[in-house]
Amino acid sequence: MPHTGLVAAESRVGSRTIAGLINELADSPGPRYRALSSAISSLLLDGRLGAGTRLPSERALATELAISRATATAAYEELAAQGLLQRRRGSGSYLMLPAASRVAGPGSRVTRGPRGAEVIDLSIAALPGLPGVIEAAAAQLLPELGRYALHDGYQPYGIEPLRVAVAQRYADRGVPTTAEHILITNGAQHGFDLILRATLNAGDRVLVEQPTYPGALDSIRAHHGRPVPAPIGRDGGWDPAAIANALRQTSPRLAYLIPDFHNPTGFLADTDSRQRVAAAARRAGTPLVIDESFVDLDLRPAGSTVPTPMAATSANVFSLGSMSKAVWGGLRVGWIRADPDSIARLAVIRARADMGGAVIEQLMAVRLLAQLEELIAERRHALREQRDVLLAALGRQLPAWRTLEPAGGLSAWVELDAPGATPLTHLLEQRAVLINSGSRFAVDASQERFLRIPFALAPAELLRAVTVMAQAWTDLADGRLAPPSRPGSLITA
Repeated sequence: MPHTGLVAAESRVGSRTIAGLINELADSPGPRYRALSSAISSLLLDGRLGAGTRLPSERALATELAISRATATAAYEELAAQGLLQRRRGSGSYLMLPAASRVAGPGSRVTRGPRGAEVIDLSIAALPGLPGVIEAAAAQLLPELGRYALHDGYQPYGIEPLRVAVAQRYADRGVPTTAEHILITNGAQHGFDLILRATLNAGDRVLVEQPTYPGALDSIRAHHGRPVPAPIGRDGGWDPAAIANALRQTSPRLAYLIPDFHNPTGFLADTDSRQRVAAAARRAGTPLVIDESFVDLDLRPAGSTVPTPMAATSANVFSLGSMSKAVWGGLRVGWIRADPDSIARLAVIRARADMGGAVIEQLMAVRLLAQLEELIAERRHALREQRDVLLAALGRQLPAWRTLEPAGGLSAWVELDAPGATPLTHLLEQRAVLINSGSRFAVDASQERFLRIPFALAPAELLRAVTVMAQAWTDLADGRLAPPSRPGSLITA
Protein backbone atom coordinates (compact mmCIF):
# COMPACT_ATOMS: atom_id res chain seq x y z
CA MET A 1 0.00 0.00 0.00
CA PRO A 2 1.55 3.36 -0.93
CA HIS A 3 1.99 5.75 1.97
CA THR A 4 -0.15 8.84 1.54
CA GLY A 5 1.01 10.83 4.54
CA LEU A 6 -2.51 10.64 5.98
CA VAL A 7 -2.49 7.14 7.42
CA ALA A 8 -0.03 4.88 9.18
CA ALA A 9 1.18 1.47 8.07
CA GLU A 10 -1.63 -0.90 7.06
CA SER A 11 -3.21 -3.45 9.36
CA ARG A 12 -6.53 -5.25 9.03
CA VAL A 13 -9.37 -5.82 11.44
CA GLY A 14 -12.07 -8.41 10.87
CA SER A 15 -15.80 -7.91 11.21
CA ARG A 16 -15.91 -10.26 14.21
CA THR A 17 -13.23 -8.21 15.98
CA ILE A 18 -15.11 -4.98 15.27
CA ALA A 19 -18.31 -6.55 16.60
CA GLY A 20 -16.51 -7.57 19.78
CA LEU A 21 -15.21 -4.05 20.37
CA ILE A 22 -18.43 -2.16 19.65
CA ASN A 23 -20.96 -1.77 22.43
CA GLU A 24 -24.50 -3.02 21.92
CA LEU A 25 -26.00 -0.75 19.26
CA ALA A 26 -29.58 -1.49 20.19
CA ASP A 27 -29.28 0.71 23.27
CA SER A 28 -27.80 3.67 21.40
CA PRO A 29 -30.11 6.62 20.73
CA GLY A 30 -30.55 8.07 17.25
CA PRO A 31 -30.06 6.49 13.83
CA ARG A 32 -28.22 3.15 13.84
CA TYR A 33 -25.72 4.28 11.20
CA ARG A 34 -24.71 7.20 13.39
CA ALA A 35 -24.31 4.95 16.44
CA LEU A 36 -22.09 2.66 14.38
CA SER A 37 -19.94 5.46 12.99
CA SER A 38 -19.59 6.94 16.47
CA ALA A 39 -18.53 3.58 17.90
CA ILE A 40 -15.87 3.06 15.21
CA SER A 41 -14.55 6.61 15.58
CA SER A 42 -14.26 6.07 19.35
CA LEU A 43 -12.17 2.95 18.73
CA LEU A 44 -9.80 5.01 16.56
CA LEU A 45 -9.66 8.07 18.76
CA ASP A 46 -9.14 6.02 21.94
CA GLY A 47 -6.23 4.23 20.29
CA ARG A 48 -7.86 0.76 20.22
CA LEU A 49 -7.74 0.79 16.42
CA GLY A 50 -4.74 2.41 14.78
CA ALA A 51 -4.62 4.87 11.91
CA GLY A 52 -4.13 2.89 8.70
CA THR A 53 -6.35 0.02 9.85
CA ARG A 54 -8.29 -1.51 6.97
CA LEU A 55 -11.92 -2.00 7.96
CA PRO A 56 -14.02 -4.95 6.79
CA SER A 57 -16.30 -4.46 3.84
CA GLU A 58 -19.74 -3.00 4.43
CA ARG A 59 -21.30 -6.36 3.51
CA ALA A 60 -19.14 -8.34 5.97
CA LEU A 61 -19.72 -5.86 8.79
CA ALA A 62 -23.47 -5.77 8.17
CA THR A 63 -23.66 -9.59 8.28
CA GLU A 64 -21.69 -9.78 11.53
CA LEU A 65 -23.75 -7.07 13.26
CA ALA A 66 -27.09 -8.23 11.82
CA ILE A 67 -27.82 -4.83 10.31
CA SER A 68 -28.63 -3.79 6.77
CA ARG A 69 -25.82 -3.15 4.32
CA ALA A 70 -27.25 0.33 3.77
CA THR A 71 -26.72 1.08 7.48
CA ALA A 72 -23.07 -0.02 7.31
CA THR A 73 -22.52 2.01 4.13
CA ALA A 74 -24.08 5.12 5.70
CA ALA A 75 -21.81 4.70 8.75
CA TYR A 76 -18.70 4.53 6.55
CA GLU A 77 -19.86 7.60 4.62
CA GLU A 78 -20.31 9.45 7.92
CA LEU A 79 -16.75 8.56 8.97
CA ALA A 80 -15.41 9.72 5.60
CA ALA A 81 -17.27 13.04 5.92
CA GLN A 82 -15.65 13.54 9.36
CA GLY A 83 -12.17 12.98 7.89
CA LEU A 84 -11.69 9.69 9.74
CA LEU A 85 -11.93 7.28 6.81
CA GLN A 86 -10.20 7.10 3.45
CA ARG A 87 -11.96 5.02 0.79
CA ARG A 88 -9.88 3.61 -2.06
CA ARG A 89 -11.37 2.13 -5.18
CA GLY A 90 -10.59 -1.58 -5.37
CA SER A 91 -8.60 -1.50 -2.12
CA GLY A 92 -10.96 -0.89 0.77
CA SER A 93 -11.67 1.58 3.56
CA TYR A 94 -8.90 2.76 5.89
CA LEU A 95 -9.08 4.66 9.17
CA MET A 96 -7.07 7.87 9.21
CA LEU A 97 -6.04 10.42 11.77
CA PRO A 98 -8.05 13.64 11.77
CA ALA A 99 -6.38 16.77 10.48
CA ALA A 100 -6.55 18.50 13.86
CA SER A 101 -4.05 16.02 15.29
CA ARG A 102 -1.66 16.60 12.38
CA VAL A 103 -1.60 20.40 12.19
CA ALA A 104 -0.95 21.63 15.70
CA GLY A 105 1.80 22.64 18.05
CA PRO A 106 4.85 24.64 16.96
CA GLY A 107 4.38 23.88 13.28
CA SER A 108 0.85 25.27 13.27
CA ARG A 109 2.18 28.82 13.29
CA VAL A 110 3.89 28.03 9.99
CA THR A 111 0.72 26.68 8.37
CA ARG A 112 -1.84 29.01 9.90
CA GLY A 113 -2.23 32.45 8.43
CA PRO A 114 -3.13 35.71 10.16
CA ARG A 115 -6.18 35.48 12.40
CA GLY A 116 -8.75 38.05 13.26
CA ALA A 117 -9.51 39.46 16.68
CA GLU A 118 -12.54 37.17 16.96
CA VAL A 119 -10.35 34.04 16.98
CA ILE A 120 -9.40 32.68 20.41
CA ASP A 121 -6.08 30.88 20.02
CA LEU A 122 -5.54 28.18 22.63
CA SER A 123 -3.27 26.12 20.37
CA ILE A 124 -0.03 27.55 21.80
CA ALA A 125 0.90 27.81 25.48
CA ALA A 126 2.89 31.06 25.39
CA LEU A 127 2.75 34.50 26.94
CA PRO A 128 3.11 38.02 25.53
CA GLY A 129 5.99 40.11 26.81
CA LEU A 130 5.49 42.05 30.03
CA PRO A 131 4.61 45.68 29.12
CA GLY A 132 7.68 47.87 28.93
CA VAL A 133 10.14 45.21 30.07
CA ILE A 134 11.52 44.13 26.68
CA GLU A 135 11.67 47.72 25.44
CA ALA A 136 13.57 48.87 28.52
CA ALA A 137 16.11 46.04 28.22
CA ALA A 138 16.68 46.84 24.55
CA ALA A 139 17.10 50.57 25.22
CA GLN A 140 19.98 49.95 27.63
CA LEU A 141 22.12 47.87 25.27
CA LEU A 142 23.98 50.44 23.18
CA PRO A 143 27.19 50.81 25.26
CA GLU A 144 27.69 47.05 25.56
CA LEU A 145 26.68 46.38 21.98
CA GLY A 146 29.32 48.81 20.75
CA ARG A 147 32.04 46.78 22.47
CA TYR A 148 30.86 43.51 20.90
CA ALA A 149 30.64 45.17 17.48
CA LEU A 150 34.44 45.62 17.51
CA HIS A 151 34.74 41.84 16.97
CA ASP A 152 33.32 39.37 14.43
CA GLY A 153 30.25 38.54 16.57
CA TYR A 154 30.39 34.76 16.13
CA GLN A 155 29.78 33.08 19.50
CA PRO A 156 29.01 29.33 19.09
CA TYR A 157 29.00 28.83 22.88
CA GLY A 158 27.13 32.09 23.56
CA ILE A 159 28.47 35.29 25.06
CA GLU A 160 30.41 34.83 28.29
CA PRO A 161 28.29 37.11 30.55
CA LEU A 162 25.14 35.16 29.70
CA ARG A 163 26.81 31.78 30.24
CA VAL A 164 28.01 33.00 33.63
CA ALA A 165 24.54 34.29 34.56
CA VAL A 166 22.85 31.02 33.58
CA ALA A 167 25.48 29.00 35.44
CA GLN A 168 24.84 31.07 38.57
CA ARG A 169 21.13 30.23 38.42
CA TYR A 170 21.97 26.51 38.54
CA ALA A 171 24.44 27.09 41.36
CA ASP A 172 21.73 28.93 43.29
CA ARG A 173 19.51 25.84 42.90
CA GLY A 174 22.17 23.60 44.42
CA VAL A 175 23.82 22.34 41.22
CA PRO A 176 27.53 23.35 41.03
CA THR A 177 27.88 24.91 37.58
CA THR A 178 30.35 27.12 35.72
CA ALA A 179 30.19 28.78 32.32
CA GLU A 180 31.94 25.70 30.83
CA HIS A 181 28.79 23.70 31.59
CA ILE A 182 26.57 26.07 29.54
CA LEU A 183 25.84 26.38 25.81
CA ILE A 184 23.49 29.22 24.79
CA THR A 185 20.92 28.21 22.16
CA ASN A 186 18.07 29.77 20.21
CA GLY A 187 15.49 28.36 22.63
CA ALA A 188 14.99 24.98 24.30
CA GLN A 189 13.72 23.34 21.09
CA HIS A 190 16.96 24.30 19.34
CA GLY A 191 18.89 22.80 22.25
CA PHE A 192 16.99 19.51 22.03
CA ASP A 193 17.63 19.36 18.30
CA LEU A 194 21.38 19.77 18.91
CA ILE A 195 21.36 16.93 21.46
CA LEU A 196 19.52 14.67 19.02
CA ARG A 197 22.00 15.52 16.26
CA ALA A 198 24.87 14.62 18.59
CA THR A 199 23.50 11.36 20.00
CA LEU A 200 20.74 9.79 17.92
CA ASN A 201 21.09 7.30 15.09
CA ALA A 202 18.25 6.27 12.77
CA GLY A 203 15.98 3.81 14.54
CA ASP A 204 17.16 4.64 18.05
CA ARG A 205 14.49 4.74 20.74
CA VAL A 206 13.81 7.79 22.88
CA LEU A 207 11.76 7.35 26.05
CA VAL A 208 9.13 10.06 26.56
CA GLU A 209 6.22 10.63 28.88
CA GLN A 210 2.73 9.97 27.56
CA PRO A 211 1.44 12.64 27.07
CA THR A 212 4.38 14.88 26.25
CA TYR A 213 5.36 18.06 24.44
CA PRO A 214 4.53 17.53 20.73
CA GLY A 215 7.49 19.59 19.52
CA ALA A 216 9.77 16.99 21.10
CA LEU A 217 7.96 14.17 19.30
CA ASP A 218 8.32 16.04 16.02
CA SER A 219 12.06 16.51 16.59
CA ILE A 220 12.62 12.85 17.50
CA ARG A 221 10.84 11.69 14.36
CA ALA A 222 12.63 14.26 12.19
CA HIS A 223 15.88 12.62 13.30
CA HIS A 224 14.44 9.19 12.46
CA GLY A 225 14.17 8.19 16.11
CA ARG A 226 11.37 6.16 17.66
CA PRO A 227 9.58 7.65 20.67
CA VAL A 228 8.69 5.10 23.35
CA PRO A 229 5.90 6.14 25.77
CA ALA A 230 5.90 5.84 29.55
CA PRO A 231 2.33 6.71 30.61
CA ILE A 232 1.67 9.36 33.24
CA GLY A 233 -0.85 8.35 35.88
CA ARG A 234 -4.44 9.55 35.65
CA ASP A 235 -3.87 11.63 38.78
CA GLY A 236 -0.72 13.18 37.37
CA GLY A 237 2.93 12.48 38.00
CA TRP A 238 5.52 9.91 37.11
CA ASP A 239 5.29 6.23 37.84
CA PRO A 240 9.00 5.58 38.54
CA ALA A 241 8.51 1.81 38.41
CA ALA A 242 6.89 2.05 34.96
CA ILE A 243 9.68 4.32 33.71
CA ALA A 244 12.31 1.94 35.09
CA ASN A 245 10.56 -0.97 33.39
CA ALA A 246 10.45 0.90 30.06
CA LEU A 247 14.15 1.78 30.37
CA ARG A 248 15.03 -1.85 31.08
CA GLN A 249 12.88 -3.36 28.31
CA THR A 250 13.51 -0.90 25.47
CA SER A 251 17.11 0.26 26.10
CA PRO A 252 16.43 3.78 24.73
CA ARG A 253 19.29 5.91 23.50
CA LEU A 254 17.88 8.92 25.37
CA ALA A 255 15.02 9.76 27.70
CA TYR A 256 13.25 13.13 27.28
CA LEU A 257 11.36 14.12 30.44
CA ILE A 258 9.62 17.24 31.80
CA PRO A 259 9.60 17.01 35.62
CA ASP A 260 9.05 20.71 36.32
CA PHE A 261 5.46 21.78 35.57
CA HIS A 262 5.07 19.26 32.81
CA ASN A 263 3.68 20.24 29.43
CA PRO A 264 0.76 19.50 29.01
CA THR A 265 -0.35 18.36 32.49
CA GLY A 266 1.37 20.91 34.76
CA PHE A 267 2.47 18.28 37.30
CA LEU A 268 5.65 18.60 39.38
CA ALA A 269 7.73 15.48 40.04
CA ASP A 270 8.80 15.13 43.67
CA THR A 271 12.40 14.55 44.79
CA ASP A 272 11.91 10.85 45.52
CA SER A 273 10.52 10.19 42.04
CA ARG A 274 13.40 12.12 40.47
CA GLN A 275 16.00 10.11 42.36
CA ARG A 276 14.36 6.80 41.45
CA VAL A 277 14.13 7.72 37.76
CA ALA A 278 17.74 8.95 37.73
CA ALA A 279 18.90 5.69 39.32
CA ALA A 280 16.96 3.64 36.75
CA ALA A 281 18.49 5.67 33.92
CA ARG A 282 22.00 5.07 35.31
CA ARG A 283 21.38 1.32 35.43
CA ALA A 284 20.13 1.38 31.84
CA GLY A 285 22.99 3.60 30.66
CA THR A 286 20.47 6.08 29.25
CA PRO A 287 21.25 9.82 29.31
CA LEU A 288 18.40 12.04 30.49
CA VAL A 289 17.30 15.14 28.61
CA ILE A 290 15.43 17.26 31.14
CA ASP A 291 13.27 20.07 29.78
CA GLU A 292 13.05 22.87 32.36
CA SER A 293 11.31 25.42 30.14
CA PHE A 294 8.56 25.96 32.72
CA VAL A 295 10.65 25.69 35.89
CA ASP A 296 10.14 29.37 36.82
CA LEU A 297 6.34 29.25 36.46
CA ASP A 298 5.63 27.76 39.89
CA LEU A 299 2.01 28.54 40.83
CA ARG A 300 1.97 26.78 44.19
CA PRO A 301 1.61 28.74 47.45
CA ALA A 302 4.68 30.61 48.65
CA GLY A 303 7.03 28.46 50.69
CA SER A 304 6.18 25.20 48.92
CA THR A 305 8.96 22.61 48.82
CA VAL A 306 11.18 22.87 45.74
CA PRO A 307 12.26 19.44 44.46
CA THR A 308 15.92 18.66 43.77
CA PRO A 309 16.90 19.60 40.18
CA MET A 310 17.46 16.56 38.00
CA ALA A 311 21.00 17.75 37.22
CA ALA A 312 21.81 17.18 40.91
CA THR A 313 20.68 13.53 40.78
CA SER A 314 23.01 12.29 38.03
CA ALA A 315 26.03 13.38 36.00
CA ASN A 316 24.49 12.01 32.80
CA VAL A 317 21.88 14.75 32.39
CA PHE A 318 21.32 17.36 29.69
CA SER A 319 19.22 20.19 31.14
CA LEU A 320 17.30 22.44 28.75
CA GLY A 321 16.25 25.95 29.76
CA SER A 322 14.61 28.88 28.05
CA MET A 323 13.47 32.46 28.53
CA SER A 324 10.62 32.01 26.06
CA LYS A 325 7.98 30.77 28.52
CA ALA A 326 8.69 32.97 31.52
CA VAL A 327 9.66 36.20 29.72
CA TRP A 328 8.60 36.27 26.05
CA GLY A 329 8.44 33.82 23.16
CA GLY A 330 9.97 36.39 20.83
CA LEU A 331 13.18 36.36 22.87
CA ARG A 332 14.88 33.35 21.30
CA VAL A 333 17.34 32.57 24.08
CA GLY A 334 17.72 29.18 25.70
CA TRP A 335 20.52 26.98 26.98
CA ILE A 336 21.87 23.49 27.58
CA ARG A 337 23.56 22.55 30.85
CA ALA A 338 25.78 19.45 30.67
CA ASP A 339 29.31 18.32 31.41
CA PRO A 340 32.00 20.48 29.71
CA ASP A 341 33.04 17.74 27.24
CA SER A 342 29.46 17.35 26.01
CA ILE A 343 29.08 21.12 25.75
CA ALA A 344 32.23 21.34 23.61
CA ARG A 345 30.95 18.58 21.32
CA LEU A 346 27.55 20.26 20.96
CA ALA A 347 29.21 23.61 20.15
CA VAL A 348 31.15 21.98 17.30
CA ILE A 349 27.96 20.40 15.91
CA ARG A 350 26.13 23.71 16.28
CA ALA A 351 28.85 25.61 14.36
CA ARG A 352 28.33 23.41 11.29
CA ALA A 353 24.98 25.07 10.65
CA ASP A 354 24.74 28.00 13.05
CA MET A 355 27.68 30.12 14.19
CA GLY A 356 25.84 31.43 17.21
CA GLY A 357 22.77 33.27 18.41
CA ALA A 358 22.05 36.98 18.06
CA VAL A 359 24.36 38.97 20.35
CA ILE A 360 21.71 41.65 20.83
CA GLU A 361 19.20 39.15 22.24
CA GLN A 362 21.82 37.58 24.49
CA LEU A 363 22.74 40.98 25.94
CA MET A 364 19.06 41.59 26.62
CA ALA A 365 18.86 38.20 28.31
CA VAL A 366 21.71 39.09 30.69
CA ARG A 367 19.77 42.13 31.88
CA LEU A 368 16.49 40.26 32.13
CA LEU A 369 18.00 37.38 34.10
CA ALA A 370 19.28 39.88 36.66
CA GLN A 371 15.68 40.92 37.42
CA LEU A 372 13.97 37.63 36.62
CA GLU A 373 12.68 36.93 40.13
CA GLU A 374 10.88 40.27 40.18
CA LEU A 375 9.44 39.70 36.71
CA ILE A 376 8.36 36.15 37.57
CA ALA A 377 6.49 37.31 40.67
CA GLU A 378 4.28 39.47 38.44
CA ARG A 379 3.80 36.59 36.00
CA ARG A 380 2.83 34.15 38.71
CA HIS A 381 0.19 36.46 40.16
CA ALA A 382 -1.51 36.89 36.77
CA LEU A 383 -1.26 33.20 35.87
CA ARG A 384 -2.80 32.06 39.15
CA GLU A 385 -5.78 34.31 38.49
CA GLN A 386 -6.13 33.08 34.90
CA ARG A 387 -5.79 29.43 35.94
CA ASP A 388 -8.44 29.82 38.63
CA VAL A 389 -10.82 31.58 36.22
CA LEU A 390 -10.43 28.76 33.70
CA LEU A 391 -10.94 25.95 36.22
CA ALA A 392 -13.95 27.65 37.78
CA ALA A 393 -15.57 28.18 34.38
CA LEU A 394 -15.00 24.55 33.41
CA GLY A 395 -16.50 23.44 36.71
CA ARG A 396 -19.63 25.52 36.12
CA GLN A 397 -20.24 24.86 32.44
CA LEU A 398 -18.71 21.40 31.93
CA PRO A 399 -19.00 19.70 35.34
CA ALA A 400 -18.60 16.20 33.86
CA TRP A 401 -15.10 17.09 32.64
CA ARG A 402 -12.29 16.30 35.08
CA THR A 403 -9.43 18.71 35.65
CA LEU A 404 -6.54 18.45 38.09
CA GLU A 405 -5.21 21.80 39.24
CA PRO A 406 -1.81 22.26 37.58
CA ALA A 407 0.99 23.06 40.03
CA GLY A 408 2.57 25.39 37.50
CA GLY A 409 3.22 26.03 33.84
CA LEU A 410 0.75 27.49 31.38
CA SER A 411 -1.90 24.85 30.75
CA ALA A 412 -4.46 22.48 32.23
CA TRP A 413 -4.89 18.88 31.10
CA VAL A 414 -8.62 18.27 30.97
CA GLU A 415 -10.28 14.85 30.79
CA LEU A 416 -13.57 14.80 28.88
CA ASP A 417 -16.43 12.56 29.92
CA ALA A 418 -16.26 10.69 26.59
CA PRO A 419 -13.65 10.22 23.85
CA GLY A 420 -14.00 12.77 21.09
CA ALA A 421 -11.42 15.51 21.60
CA THR A 422 -10.43 15.64 17.94
CA PRO A 423 -13.98 15.98 16.57
CA LEU A 424 -14.47 18.68 19.20
CA THR A 425 -11.41 20.58 17.99
CA HIS A 426 -12.77 20.46 14.43
CA LEU A 427 -16.08 21.90 15.59
CA LEU A 428 -14.38 24.54 17.73
CA GLU A 429 -12.25 25.61 14.79
CA GLN A 430 -15.44 26.30 12.84
CA ARG A 431 -16.48 28.50 15.78
CA ALA A 432 -13.17 30.43 15.91
CA VAL A 433 -11.58 28.66 18.87
CA LEU A 434 -8.26 26.97 18.09
CA ILE A 435 -7.15 24.23 20.48
CA ASN A 436 -5.20 20.98 20.42
CA SER A 437 -6.70 17.58 21.17
CA GLY A 438 -4.94 15.16 23.49
CA SER A 439 -3.85 13.03 20.53
CA ARG A 440 -1.39 15.74 19.52
CA PHE A 441 0.52 15.05 22.77
CA ALA A 442 0.55 11.26 22.39
CA VAL A 443 3.06 8.97 20.73
CA ASP A 444 0.28 6.85 19.23
CA ALA A 445 -2.51 9.41 18.59
CA SER A 446 -4.50 8.15 21.58
CA GLN A 447 -5.44 10.45 24.53
CA GLU A 448 -8.73 11.28 22.83
CA ARG A 449 -10.42 11.90 26.16
CA PHE A 450 -8.15 14.89 26.79
CA LEU A 451 -7.65 18.51 25.80
CA ARG A 452 -4.79 20.78 26.69
CA ILE A 453 -6.28 24.14 27.61
CA PRO A 454 -3.69 26.90 28.14
CA PHE A 455 -4.56 29.70 30.55
CA ALA A 456 -2.14 32.23 29.06
CA LEU A 457 -4.95 34.45 27.72
CA ALA A 458 -6.86 37.16 29.56
CA PRO A 459 -9.74 36.01 31.83
CA ALA A 460 -12.41 37.41 29.50
CA GLU A 461 -11.10 35.37 26.57
CA LEU A 462 -10.87 32.23 28.69
CA LEU A 463 -14.50 32.65 29.81
CA ARG A 464 -15.64 33.14 26.23
CA ALA A 465 -13.67 30.07 25.11
CA VAL A 466 -15.23 27.84 27.76
CA THR A 467 -18.72 29.01 26.79
CA VAL A 468 -18.04 28.06 23.17
CA MET A 469 -16.58 24.71 24.26
CA ALA A 470 -19.61 23.88 26.38
CA GLN A 471 -22.03 24.57 23.53
CA ALA A 472 -19.90 22.68 21.01
CA TRP A 473 -19.62 19.65 23.31
CA THR A 474 -23.39 19.61 23.77
CA ASP A 475 -23.93 19.88 20.02
CA LEU A 476 -21.41 17.12 19.38
CA ALA A 477 -23.10 14.80 21.87
CA ASP A 478 -26.57 15.54 20.46
CA GLY A 479 -25.49 15.26 16.83
CA ARG A 480 -26.41 18.90 16.11
CA LEU A 481 -23.31 19.58 14.03
CA ALA A 482 -22.61 22.11 11.33
CA PRO A 483 -21.93 20.59 7.90
CA PRO A 484 -18.41 19.06 7.86
CA SER A 485 -15.87 21.63 6.71
CA ARG A 486 -12.67 21.04 4.84
CA PRO A 487 -10.03 20.06 7.45
CA GLY A 488 -8.11 23.13 8.52
CA SER A 489 -10.71 25.62 7.30
CA LEU A 490 -9.06 28.44 9.25
CA ILE A 491 -5.62 27.49 7.96
CA THR A 492 -4.23 29.36 4.97
CA ALA A 493 -1.20 28.43 2.91
